[in-house]
Amino acid sequence: MNISQVLIDQAARRPHEPAIIEAAAGDTRTLTFAHLAERSARAAALFHEAGLREGDRVLVFQPMSIELYVALLGIFRLGLVATVLDPSAGRRHIEQCCRIARPNGFLGPARAHLLRFAVRGLRRIRRHFVTAGRVPGATRWSSLERLAPLNPIADCDSSHDALLTFTSGSTGVPKAAVRSHGFLLAQHAVLADSIELEPGEVDLSTLPIFVLANLASGVTSVIPQCDLRRPGFVEPGPVLEQIERHRVTRTVGSPALYERLLRGSGAAADAGGKNDESRLGRLRKLYTGGAPVFPPLLRELRSALPRGRVIVVYGSTEAEPIAHLDWSEAEPADLDAMNAGRGLLVGRPVHQIELRILPNRWGAPIQAMTAGEFAGLALPPEESGEIVVSGPHVLAGYLNGVGDDETKFRVEGEVWHRTGDAGHLDALGRLWLLGRAGAVIRDERGAIHPFAAECAASRLPWIERSALAGRHGERLLAVELGPRAPADAARQVRETLSWARLDRVVRLPRIPVDRRHNAKVDYPALERELNRHGN
Repeated sequence: MNISQVLIDQAARRPHEPAIIEAAAGDTRTLTFAHLAERSARAAALFHEAGLREGDRVLVFQPMSIELYVALLGIFRLGLVATVLDPSAGRRHIEQCCRIARPNGFLGPARAHLLRFAVRGLRRIRRHFVTAGRVPGATRWSSLERLAPLNPIADCDSSHDALLTFTSGSTGVPKAAVRSHGFLLAQHAVLADSIELEPGEVDLSTLPIFVLANLASGVTSVIPQCDLRRPGFVEPGPVLEQIERHRVTRTVGSPALYERLLRGSGAAADAGGKNDESRLGRLRKLYTGGAPVFPPLLRELRSALPRGRVIVVYGSTEAEPIAHLDWSEAEPADLDAMNAGRGLLVGRPVHQIELRILPNRWGAPIQAMTAGEFAGLALPPEESGEIVVSGPHVLAGYLNGVGDDETKFRVEGEVWHRTGDAGHLDALGRLWLLGRAGAVIRDERGAIHPFAAECAASRLPWIERSALAGRHGERLLAVELGPRAPADAARQVRETLSWARLDRVVRLPRIPVDRRHNAKVDYPALERELNRHGN
């Protein structure tokens, strides 16, 4: 089944309800489900008129917007493959991805087309579409208005490619993750269930893939008025105003974004007598993940949403979601365990996924095995190791098999994915995260994992961020301190984490984080930062 059919079906059920709302040029632009269906059919006609045919790949450099989803639906309708990568990753990354994907079309605003002058791979693409502004030789997006909608939907089977994305390639050549129409349908079913998507809800949408799930579920998506490429630097005022104006009831996003909104929600009362906390308090469901979410932030969010729920979601590019935890279900004993170095609790695996803990052999391939061998290898509750998953919404492989040897293995022919994360299951079947499987520090004192120390350190209110590193045989905790940190901060950290047997606590002006979520420690960059400061 073509994924666009599920999205288009919502237009028949609720034609006049808003599908996507975005701020545009000082105003608000709204597209109903019916208008989205009609406009995406015109986009399909535009692609077809340009000579694109089923299976062709279209490189999409369109920011999160109404036009992004018009384009994606038009691409899916025609049986084309949407190819998405991060243009801010640099010319070399774009060149590598173009060499792998060999796209047949290129779509984006005029500023995105400027990259064609700098990247040879982009210049090789024959068909160009410009969504805003003018570019010589490119088909203007506005020209779709003159075309009759191309209503027939390509009859794709479940294995037909729909979406192609790329890993960062920070450790080598980028890997291309291919999602078929069947995969996207399975992912939608899991998301609709696990994050409780209900028709008529209004979602503040910060992650592009979740908008597709919203559209397929009859949920209105409000695109935040901010630069979502830098969630940790969002100006909270306009976003909080959108939450109030559009009566937003739910949201999914990076913990860095919600830290910013919390800071903004503490602002003074406005001219109408309301303060921003009432805006955030409208939310009934807040889902956060993509990076470790430690207890202090969860407590703050729970307090800011007096009538709402705060849920942690654990997943990855290849498997989203894997597990989730309603923070109201965390017990005092769970907090004590996190403070004592047990790791970060992320809840029970979703019922559509199979999850096991294997001995940590990250960096070495896992050979195919029988079900009996696999059962014998899997670790019992409370024993830590490498997290592996399998299920209908778990990516079975990468394009051309590049990366499969490191991250996939088979049990009786069934594909299992190695998440690259370490953790353990408790006696209740809940998952606890310990950090990257390759980041565990082993010495004569035993093993210590990053999240064990970092989660425990987060209980100290004047620590903004911390990061565990092994340096020259030492256990080192780097800390980024807030303005109210005491003079003896290092001593207090060592006492609080006495079980970790740290050798040193090092203060850094800034602990580097990932570019996408602005919330995960960038450990390679941390090494460089420690070297720069002579540690």
